[in-house]
Amino acid sequence: MATTVEGKPSFRQRSAAMREHPRYKWLVLSNTTLGVLMVMIDSSIALISLPEIFNGIHLDPLAPGNTSYFLWVLMGYLVVTAVMVVNFGRLGDMFGRSRMYNMGFAIFTFFSIMLSITWMHGSAGALWLIAMRIFQGLGGALLFANSAALLTDVFPANQRGLALGINNVTAIAGSFIGLILGGVLAPISWRLIFLVSVPVGIAGTIWAYMVLHDTGIRIRAKIDWFGNFLFAAGLISVLVGITYGIQPYGNSAMGWSNPGVIAAIVGGLATLGVFIWLELRLDEPMINVRLFKIRAFTAGNLASLLASLGRGGMMFILIIWLQGIWLPTHGFSYSETPLWAGIYLVPLTIGFLVAGPLSGYFSDRFGARPFATGGMIIAAASFIGLIFLPVDFSYVDFAALLAINGLAMGLFASPNRAGIMNSLPASQRGVGSGMSATFMNSAMVLSIGVFFSLMIFGLRAHLSSALLSGLTRQHVPVAVAKQVAALPPVSTLFAAFLGYNPMSKLLGAKVLGALPAANAHYLIGRAFFPSLISPAFGHGLSEAFTFAAIACLIAAGASWLRGGKYNATDAEEAMEHLHAEHAMEHLHAEQTAHAGVDRKVVEPIAGADDSVNPAEIESTLTD
Repeated sequence: MATTVEGKPSFRQRSAAMREHPRYKWLVLSNTTLGVLMVMIDSSIALISLPEIFNGIHLDPLAPGNTSYFLWVLMGYLVVTAVMVVNFGRLGDMFGRSRMYNMGFAIFTFFSIMLSITWMHGSAGALWLIAMRIFQGLGGALLFANSAALLTDVFPANQRGLALGINNVTAIAGSFIGLILGGVLAPISWRLIFLVSVPVGIAGTIWAYMVLHDTGIRIRAKIDWFGNFLFAAGLISVLVGITYGIQPYGNSAMGWSNPGVIAAIVGGLATLGVFIWLELRLDEPMINVRLFKIRAFTAGNLASLLASLGRGGMMFILIIWLQGIWLPTHGFSYSETPLWAGIYLVPLTIGFLVAGPLSGYFSDRFGARPFATGGMIIAAASFIGLIFLPVDFSYVDFAALLAINGLAMGLFASPNRAGIMNSLPASQRGVGSGMSATFMNSAMVLSIGVFFSLMIFGLRAHLSSALLSGLTRQHVPVAVAKQVAALPPVSTLFAAFLGYNPMSKLLGAKVLGALPAANAHYLIGRAFFPSLISPAFGHGLSEAFTFAAIACLIAAGASWLRGGKYNATDAEEAMEHLHAEHAMEHLHAEQTAHAGVDRKVVEPIAGADDSVNPAEIESTLTD
């Protein structure tokens, strides 16, 4: 054992003994909660700060040819996290979960620094940001893949729901905290939105290295390189196809008819099919597809995927609603809308924070099914309420529906996560946690594609005529008005998402200079654009929230199918005990038969439990 100069063990060596201390599990919870909080804050802080980021690198994200930069800065982080998280969970099972988690903290912090020191401008600056966000996503994937497994290792089954609930709800709350931080920091300097996580990252990296140690089962296995390649290629292809599907193609408002998009999605799905076929035939697969034989694991992940489909695009829609329409029409300047959009979404965060830990605590006692199922039903009801809310809503009604939705999602998320992790054998917690995160993160990207597509469908049917009549009423020449009205609605949607009026860029200084001063001022002010797109936006909202409600109701059904309270560790221990008893009984029978003693007079084995049903335990493990 390496020692210090004085011959005493180092701090890390002494801290290894803390694994047996009752308080060690709370140290693990504190550090992993800090890690996921940092990752989620950084994901949403960029979301709300995109206008300042693009202004900082002197790039117009809505100019022809620049939409791809906008989308990849927005979604590149999500894509790489979805692709890599299951691989890193598997590596955690093989080489140590704390080691992979510590590496994630360090990588995330380093690339946060690299993001803040960007010196390039224009498309080169955008490409740098995209590349650094992708590498930052690798660190986030390492943290996500192993945090839940570390918690499951150290917390007993009767406390896992509470621990995972605190961790999960803190992560979700971080996504809303990031919106407020972005609104505060981005107007000062866009670089601060990346630098803000650096002190936390450095402290968390040192703390994790000094304190965290592996307590779970480490398995020796070979890395399935070909399986890794197939999985990454297939999932990246699908997610890239979705990303480009919401961009215009030719004369179409979206790219779903683009042969490249179709080929990417179909080819990606086919590659994933080959991957699953291969994994079922390997002794040491990258993803243990056989885990889906566990009913609680399969039902929990299906419910999580559907819930993420319903929830994932909701954040983008709410930001568009507030930044692009409601706040400007209620007297807020466009420079103020990022901050106030974050503040006005606080009721959603409060709902998560209240329901998450409580539902996690009670699910430890009563199981995940009633809470997760009930949460999805209430979430569906809140989405239906949002459908009937007018675009120019009363904030009291809006806040109440957000709070109900937050409570519902918190009621679902913690018990569902605990139910998934409790269903996993100890040796499969890393890869199982990664698989669960992959479903959730992939569904987030898919949800963004679905929500944007539904919004664009709603806008396409009504926006063009509204633009044409609205511009001509302000004395814009008919030819110019027709040209602007013919633009793809995705540009209008992105402008609303970024929180600014695109009229000055769409019309140009020459057209605006030829108009009466009052009309020109009104066109580029904060009232014209929001009032113009509100009716069309309302149609898109109805379609998007209808989809979310249906997804949540199906998730409720999937959640109910998970069965009653179930813990894989207890089932494994019962099975091992049963196998040991059978072996002892068989040995005893052989000994007595060899001695010429009739087996009918042999006394039962001491301590044997006649109530144990082998078939029932086998069914529990595989069902």
